[in-house]
Amino acid sequence: MSVFLTPLASSWMRAQNQAADFHGFYPTTPACPIAVPLMPPANGYTSCVWADCLPTHPVLTQDKTNSSTLISSLLNSTMATLTKLSQLLLLLISCHLTFRPGNAVASYSIGINYGAVANNLPPPQQVANFLKTRTSINRVKLFDANPDFLRAFANTNISVTVTIGNGDIPALAKLPAAQSWIANNILPHHPQTIIRYITVGNEVLATLDKNLVAHLLPCMRALKSALDLAKLSSIQVTTPNSLGILSASEPPSAGRFRKGYDKAVFAKILEFHNQTKSPFMVNPYPYFGFKPQTLNYALFKPNAGIFDPATGKNYTNMFDAQLDAVYSAMKKVGYGDVDIVVGETGWPSAGDPNQPDSNLQNALSYNGNLVKHVNAGEGTPLMPNRSFEVYLFALFNENLKPSISEQNFGLFKPDFSPVYDVGILRSKQAQGPTSPAAQPPSAASQPPSAASKPPSAASKPPPAASKPPSAAAQPPSGAMKWCVPKSDATDAQLQANIDYVCGTGLDCKPIQAGGTCFNPNNIRSHASYAMNAYYQANGRHDYDCDFGHTGVLTSTNPSTS
Repeated sequence: MSVFLTPLASSWMRAQNQAADFHGFYPTTPACPIAVPLMPPANGYTSCVWADCLPTHPVLTQDKTNSSTLISSLLNSTMATLTKLSQLLLLLISCHLTFRPGNAVASYSIGINYGAVANNLPPPQQVANFLKTRTSINRVKLFDANPDFLRAFANTNISVTVTIGNGDIPALAKLPAAQSWIANNILPHHPQTIIRYITVGNEVLATLDKNLVAHLLPCMRALKSALDLAKLSSIQVTTPNSLGILSASEPPSAGRFRKGYDKAVFAKILEFHNQTKSPFMVNPYPYFGFKPQTLNYALFKPNAGIFDPATGKNYTNMFDAQLDAVYSAMKKVGYGDVDIVVGETGWPSAGDPNQPDSNLQNALSYNGNLVKHVNAGEGTPLMPNRSFEVYLFALFNENLKPSISEQNFGLFKPDFSPVYDVGILRSKQAQGPTSPAAQPPSAASQPPSAASKPPSAASKPPPAASKPPSAAAQPPSGAMKWCVPKSDATDAQLQANIDYVCGTGLDCKPIQAGGTCFNPNNIRSHASYAMNAYYQANGRHDYDCDFGHTGVLTSTNPSTS
């Protein structure tokens, strides 16, 4: 069996040459095995596997008494060969047209994040059916391993990514616990539900939580071993990373991991990915990195670009620049060949009054241009002709998130009507913005959203008392939530929480002397601020308030209690 890459323009010439190679053999009559199309590279070439059509046979005899018969046989067989090769050519053309990068039908690189921080979303079964029948989305990323969601995607041919909470990482770092987790959360749904990835935690490395960081790779290894033992080797293990893992990102060639973590942590994690053929997952958000003068650069709109003098590359969009910064960091520790998957990226269709660029037109521009860019298979300046698996954030507008912008990252409203169409709908039910985005529950409870997803140390959360949190199991449905210390947490534990939260780059000036939240001046009060700031800034999942079992969610505003 031979593997070849065939430019469409030279397919026929290749077929002619292949026919000439067989001039000294006579073919047998069985039909040529079908060519199997593979995922193409992004250079316009078609990649196929071709099972040899014509087995080798003895060389034709030179016996003159049989020459006439042999020549006739040769001519007939040659014509048959050319007929088969013509059929193969048609198949190659079909393969090329079906998988050609940029083809509007080929949305194989785009997935969606399916969050549920809302009290008005449709049941998971309806969501799964909607994605299957009305969109081109064939993969979703969940923020937990909710069995109701996993059952909903059974027999839909939509692959699913499940997530393990930060707080569960230390316990699952040992094989028996990992095996138990796989048995309870994965095996009941396999193979009816296609599970593509298990993501371990949420942006763990950016937290600088030494306990979580120390257990992250052992947890990933234990889960992979448990999957292999359960004969589920097709499921890959990875962990999402914010761009806070980088100490430098501009220009892209200067990208490098945080000092002290580069070789001790990242190199080892990337070695795991290299050994298991799994991807390194990152969450680039140009939305959190743009300035007024770089808005067009962030939105994939025409702009002069940004030149990287070290590589001679000119960048015309921030998404490529952020990915190349990650690639440069990976390359510096020796793992530039590990695949990259984009776990989250998006732009809100509405924002707070002080966020004029959080609007429907910009959301359509960013997400729509991103989908086109990814599906074109152009890659990035440092990774040309490379296709990236990208998960848009998010599927729905979620009305229990704390700020206007956080509530409006969705491509769809809870009734499945599109907020705008980025090219993933099977029908023409939406060509663009359809109506104003959902309004927040109350303007008084909406803080700026820049603190809600920290892509870098520059993202700073507001004081804890000003942020209403998301929905969870403990407080009543729809209640605002804050993360506060448990009553039995010791001062030493709380001081450790303060130290690593402030070490992530979150703004702790308000709890320093003279700060707006310095009083009451005690560890518990300062820890309440720090822990809630971290919880709000890192996704507001329940596990973001774990803190080694020293944190708890409350619906009572700590600033008024």
